[in-house]
Amino acid sequence: MITVEQIDLANKHQVDEFVMLPFRLYKNHPQWVPPFINDIKLMLNKKKHPFYELNDADFFAVYRDGQMVGRIAAMENRSFNEYHKTKKAQFYLFDIENDQEAANALFARTFDWARARGLDTLVGPKGFSAFDGYGILVEGFEERQMMIMMNYNYDYYPKLVEAIGFEKEVDFVSCYLSRENFRLPEKAQEIARRVRERGSFKVIDFKNKRQIVKMADEIGHAYNDTFVNNWEYYPLTQGEIDLLVQNLLSVIDHRLVKIITYNDKIVGFLLAFPDISAALQRHGGKITIWGIIDMMMEMKKAKVVSLNGAGVLPEYHGRGGAALLYSEMQHSIEAFNYEHGELTQVAETAVQMRKDLINVGGRPYKNHRVYRIKL
Repeated sequence: MITVEQIDLANKHQVDEFVMLPFRLYKNHPQWVPPFINDIKLMLNKKKHPFYELNDADFFAVYRDGQMVGRIAAMENRSFNEYHKTKKAQFYLFDIENDQEAANALFARTFDWARARGLDTLVGPKGFSAFDGYGILVEGFEERQMMIMMNYNYDYYPKLVEAIGFEKEVDFVSCYLSRENFRLPEKAQEIARRVRERGSFKVIDFKNKRQIVKMADEIGHAYNDTFVNNWEYYPLTQGEIDLLVQNLLSVIDHRLVKIITYNDKIVGFLLAFPDISAALQRHGGKITIWGIIDMMMEMKKAKVVSLNGAGVLPEYHGRGGAALLYSEMQHSIEAFNYEHGELTQVAETAVQMRKDLINVGGRPYKNHRVYRIKL
């Protein structure tokens, strides 16, 4: 018998069961990287997560004969809808067994939730913040996910949602950049050299994490502004920017953070993260002192770097800022002896960046698809 229930956020047992479902579904899976358990619990805390300052969400689970077999978050991002003049609901935290009947029931409940709020389209997966990752994996199942910056799922997930009637909204492709093949074209190298000589553009390097903390608020606002033309953009609240920066600082290596300024104004950035997926897998989503030590050690020996946060304000694209950005990308991979880098989740709507990635030797190797359905 199939039943769907809304999670009572005051019920610790229900919350724990909802949070831990993927740990059962993906137990010992070599490509799945567990999220931090406390991070997921924060998403279910309407008193503490900054998303709920202006927006709302509820959580549902589907049961077969009393056992939870699937889950979903149904979300109303009012900030996004007001900015884009849309009436979209979004879903996230979708995990399920290979059970079409259960998936049908779970989404039927989500559809009812969205319609009751006057929303006309359901889009997802799309999370609570910019670092939650987007989409259902549709290509690259043999590759390990990049830390907790994206999700991993079984290959039956796309089949389940497409059978319900979901269609593609937008793809987020991740590109493999090997150290040997990452080569900035001579023309771009020359442009980067010239803009450095002129002095209007500058690259700020950091000697320690404390220097980043001092600029954290500026960096957060620049991050938000840089993606103003992207599909996923909406203006973040200060609380959401603070959470974004907090998450960034928890896994950042200060040597891999680059800020690009134009006449001393922040106009671009490169945020790179050593891949500590192996340590995250070893500690199963728990944060302990030994886990933190292990993650710090993994950062030092990592051979892969995620370039997840790279951009230049749109009005500076034609002035040499983009060439400078890619020059710094190449330096980040080479200077610290990484075997390869990953440009993590670049939206297909970022047309110029997708072209640039191919030009510098990038190879698409993972694809996450955001789906939509009219209600």
